[in-house]
Amino acid sequence: MKNPPPSIIETKDHYLILDGLRGVASLIVVLFHICEAYSPDHPLTQPINHGYLAVDFFFLLSGFVIAYAYDDRWKKLSVSDFFKRRLIRLQPMVVMGMTIGAALFYFQAGPAFPLIGHTPIWEVLLVMVVGYTLLPLPMSMDIRGWGEMHPLDGPAWSLFFEYIANILYAIGLRKLSNRWLLFLASFAAAFLVQLAVFGKQGDVIGGWSINAEQLHIGFARLLFPFIAGILLMRLGQRIRVKRAFAISSLLLIIALSLPRFGGSEHLWVNGLYESACVIIIFPIIVAIGAGATLIEGPSKRAAKFLGGLSYPLYITHYPLIYIYTNWIMSSKPSFAQSVGAGAMVLVGSLTIAYICLKLYDEPVRSWLSRRFLTFTA
Repeated sequence: MKNPPPSIIETKDHYLILDGLRGVASLIVVLFHICEAYSPDHPLTQPINHGYLAVDFFFLLSGFVIAYAYDDRWKKLSVSDFFKRRLIRLQPMVVMGMTIGAALFYFQAGPAFPLIGHTPIWEVLLVMVVGYTLLPLPMSMDIRGWGEMHPLDGPAWSLFFEYIANILYAIGLRKLSNRWLLFLASFAAAFLVQLAVFGKQGDVIGGWSINAEQLHIGFARLLFPFIAGILLMRLGQRIRVKRAFAISSLLLIIALSLPRFGGSEHLWVNGLYESACVIIIFPIIVAIGAGATLIEGPSKRAAKFLGGLSYPLYITHYPLIYIYTNWIMSSKPSFAQSVGAGAMVLVGSLTIAYICLKLYDEPVRSWLSRRFLTFTA
């Protein structure tokens, strides 16, 4: 039998620390977006300045985990079965993120988002349905004014690129030798450095719009970390240290929170830092997380909780950020008021994510797996 049914393909254990690190990165993303509301167009002054690099870290983790989960299964696994598994893992929360974005859309109206007040309900519903598919919207269908490919749920742009990475893996990358992957990773690293160090911004911010400039940024951010993640898993490079979860989490928090380097006069310095993060520091962090042979006690519970919450938190928090950003821009609150509201956004984001995880994502994925895979994806 060339492609046995999915039911005979065994599941594998998770790298629990890597799951936990994904949760840590998601928390940093939420905090970054809360702080970003004060200077959305001025990355030089944003607190938690490099929080956006969490996306590049996610791409690295994705490459590693997908290669670990599927590299040795292709004699029993068809391409269509692979896509089925990835859709079951990712798509339910895409639908939920778009639904929440549509439900809260008109609560975000104000000076920060001038198009909302003129957008009819039918157009919001159309954008929501297209968003369910993750197909990117052209600039002409922008209903917010920020030019996002998914204006109801901005972070979904990275899921669009995640799906591209999955397609590239299934149709080609999985078949390549380590030597070819190393060659591609080197080329992709140069592509990334060209953007970050020699580009006009001095950073890798962007990727969320459908135009030539933003697609350039998106692919530059995707290709190296995803390919490097595959290669890192295959080469078996691990760093074994005690308290691996605490150490790797601390390194990740520092890397994502450091202030901007070089100022406005030396943008390339910051680009050099971001290149070093993605090319050197993030693979080291993943190697530490993957190198732990045993995790018990509070670290295990924290990693498991954060890992489960990570994806729902990432894909559902931004509609609240839209509301918070518009409130900051229109009300000009005091520091105490903004901190209090920011804390409410954080707690609200965590609460929504947990409810979605337990009452929607896990049950829906479990049902879809039983229906189409007969085991949990």
